[in-house]
Amino acid sequence: MITIDNISLSLLKVTFSLVWSKAWPILIAILFFGIIIFLHELGHFTFAKIFKVKVNEFAMGMGPAILKKKFKGTLYALRLFPIGGFVSMEGEDEDSDDENAFGKKACWKRMVIVAAGATVNILLGFILVVITQANTDRIGTNVVAKFDDPTVSSAHGLHIGDKIIKVNGRSVWTDLDLTYIMMSDKDGIMDITVKRNGEKVEIEDARFEMKKYDDGTEAIYFDMYILGVDTNLLTVLKYSSLKTVSMVKIVYNSLFDLVTGQYKLHDLAGPIGTVDYIAEAASTAVKETDYSYALFIMALITVNIGVFNLLPLPALDGGRLFFLLIELIRRKPINPKYEGYVHAAGMILLFAFMIVISASDIYKLITGG
Repeated sequence: MITIDNISLSLLKVTFSLVWSKAWPILIAILFFGIIIFLHELGHFTFAKIFKVKVNEFAMGMGPAILKKKFKGTLYALRLFPIGGFVSMEGEDEDSDDENAFGKKACWKRMVIVAAGATVNILLGFILVVITQANTDRIGTNVVAKFDDPTVSSAHGLHIGDKIIKVNGRSVWTDLDLTYIMMSDKDGIMDITVKRNGEKVEIEDARFEMKKYDDGTEAIYFDMYILGVDTNLLTVLKYSSLKTVSMVKIVYNSLFDLVTGQYKLHDLAGPIGTVDYIAEAASTAVKETDYSYALFIMALITVNIGVFNLLPLPALDGGRLFFLLIELIRRKPINPKYEGYVHAAGMILLFAFMIVISASDIYKLITGG
C-alpha cells in the first residue's frame, strides 16, 4: 500500500540524491584547495623548523579556532573557515630579541623559508602530472606525426617529423605549450620555428583554418596530430618535468597576455570559478571513470597558485622574497615599518582584486557565461 509517509520518504531520497550529486564535487574541490593550502604552509613550517626558527602557530583555516593543541612551543590550530591558513613565526613582522626569531636568521635561510610554500605547490603539480602521464599509453611531444589532409596542410609549411620549437617567438617544449600558444592565436597566422633533419627552419606566416564555436568564439582548427612516445619510467619523468615547466610558463604567459590586453578580466577565474572547474572535472571523472583530466586540472591549479605566490608583489611570498633579495644585495634590511606598509597596501589591493574576480565568477555561474 502506498502511503503519504512512503511518498514523503521517496521524495526525500530523490531530493537528497540530487543535492548530493551537486554537492560532492564541490566538497572535493574545497578539500583539494585545503590540501594545497596545507602543503603550502607545511613547506614554510618545515623549513622554519629545519632552521630552528621559533614557530608560534601553525593554523589551517581562518577565523576562531575550533581545535587547538600546543606542542613543543607551537600552537597547532584548526580554524572555522576553510579559506586559508598561516604559519606565524617569532619576529616575522616585528622586532624580537629571541635568538630563534625569523629576523635573526641568515638572509638566505629566510629566503628558503619564504619560497618553500610555493615550491611545494609546484612539486605537488609535478607529482600529479607524473600520475597522469604514467596512466597513458602514449605521451604527447612537440613533433608533427601526421595531418588530416596532407594537401591542405602543406599550406602551413610544416612537414611530418618537424619538431616545433617556437611559435610566434614563444618557446615550445611540449604539446601543452603548443596547444596554449596556438589556441590563444586570434587569426590563425603565425611564425613557426622547427627542427627539420637536424636544421632549424623558419616558417613565416603559417596559416591555419579558424573554427567558429557555438558560443561565438573563434579558435584555431588543429588538422595535425602530435607524435606520442611510449610510456616508461624515463619518458614519464622527462615529459612530466617538461610539462610542469610548461605549466609555469603558461602562468607567466597568461599574465603577460592579460596585461597586454589579449585576455579580459572576464576571462579570469577566481576561487569560486576555480572550485567550479574542479567540481565539474571531478564529476566528469567519476561518470567516465577516467581521472586523468581532473588530475591534470588540479596540477595546473596548484602550479598556478605556486607561481602566482612567487610573483614580486606586496603581500605575496614573492614580495617578501623581493625585499629579502634587496637585503642580500645591500647587506642591510629595509626598515620593517616601511616594508609592513607596503605589504599592508598590497593585501588591501589583493583582497579588492579577489572581490572583483569572485563577483565575476558569481556572474558567470548565474548567467552561464
